[in-house]
Amino acid sequence: MISKEANAVVVQKIELAPGLIKLRVVPDGWELPDFTAGQYSLLGLPGSAPRHPSSEAEEVPADAKKLILRAYSVASSSMAKEYLEFYISMVRSGALTPRLMNLNIGDKLWLSTHFSGMFTMSDVSYEFNVVLIATGTGVAPYMSMIRTEAEEGIRHRFAVIHGARHSWDLGYHAQLITLDKLSKNFSYIPIISDAHDEPVPWKGHTGFVQKIWRDGVLDKAWDFHPTSKDTHIFLCGNPHMIDDMIKLLEKEGFREQTRDVPGNIHLERYD
Repeated sequence: MISKEANAVVVQKIELAPGLIKLRVVPDGWELPDFTAGQYSLLGLPGSAPRHPSSEAEEVPADAKKLILRAYSVASSSMAKEYLEFYISMVRSGALTPRLMNLNIGDKLWLSTHFSGMFTMSDVSYEFNVVLIATGTGVAPYMSMIRTEAEEGIRHRFAVIHGARHSWDLGYHAQLITLDKLSKNFSYIPIISDAHDEPVPWKGHTGFVQKIWRDGVLDKAWDFHPTSKDTHIFLCGNPHMIDDMIKLLEKEGFREQTRDVPGNIHLERYD
């Protein structure tokens, strides 16, 4: 039985674009347990919690006290014990995200006291390259992985390929650009699909993230083509992107990792 009592407080809320926020949450009266970068936690608010004004209206839930729970990947380092950071995009017709968007600093919410998920780098040794491919808020678990490893110096060769509709939807763009410039082991390749909406011309890649792999953009950045013998691929975000990438990668000898079969394609689907 899950306690209905709020047990965490919002300490930072950054609105990156309409309907897109970073939310930092601190436990209220308890300590965060250990977790592995890439895992997720549950956030919850009761049905009685107010929705963001720009969301779609809904009927008041029959049990307004019942917690609405959803899983969110942690974006902060697993070494940062004092808070958790979440990267959240509002689904205007959704049950929880419009309520999370309406929170302000000092407001309380429910946070699970444990973490779950196998979308981690635990089985990836340092001799392998790591390509992290995401759409939208799917970049969140990658930020946790990168931030955690950066605490002791980046040892993997990393590439982050992040796709979004607009440049302002690339929520960690500044941090990833900086890391790209500072670390010889790190490459960041952003791509947007709706470049015609940009207020000033977008000078980067346009289209979908699959195009980056097909066109060999990463090959040019690394001076070699990543293969199934030297690279692990992580895919997080839109299911269509993941399905397309799996087809591309399997033709090159990559194999999806499952609970029973080791592989070098790791998946986390966002609906």
